[in-house]
Amino acid sequence: MKLTAERLRASAHHAVRTSAHAPPVSAADVGLLVLRLAGLLLAGHGAQKLFGLFGGAGLSATGKGFEALGYRPGVLFAALGGASELGGGLGLALGLFTPLAAAAVIGVMINAMSVSSGSGLWADKGGMEYPLCLALIAIAVSALGPGRLSLDRPFRWGHGGWWSMATALGLGGIGAAIVLSLQGVTL
Repeated sequence: MKLTAERLRASAHHAVRTSAHAPPVSAADVGLLVLRLAGLLLAGHGAQKLFGLFGGAGLSATGKGFEALGYRPGVLFAALGGASELGGGLGLALGLFTPLAAAAVIGVMINAMSVSSGSGLWADKGGMEYPLCLALIAIAVSALGPGRLSLDRPFRWGHGGWWSMATALGLGGIGAAIVLSLQGVTL
């Protein structure tokens, strides 16, 4: 009888220990993945700027548009914006280097909001609705962490928290401030 009780305890302990290391995928994990997939839209937007994919204008024409907005040299700032959208969007979607990916998204979306803020909030009037939503998604993912269905899962920053969110907001804000301070300055 004593041997059977010890086996049951050992079996129960093993089951608890095993399930603690590999819990089933939750609805929250899937929800975070779905939220992160918004990064694919932003990555596509960056590919339009950089490579002319998905009906985009490509770097040269996008650079001319950036120059018209006061970003000089336009091609440099178009490349920077496109690379931030592509890299940040893919990073969010994959859950890879999440705080840095979120920072790239936040920085480029602050710039996009500065360009469109004069048109109000709503996108149908040229407003900042779309970049604001993408920045909020990046902030939320950096705070919550990318979830179990991410490439960051084994890393410390893959769990979100105040430091991850502060890193994303701080680096994104600093990057945006640098670019905005250079707007209108010919390099």
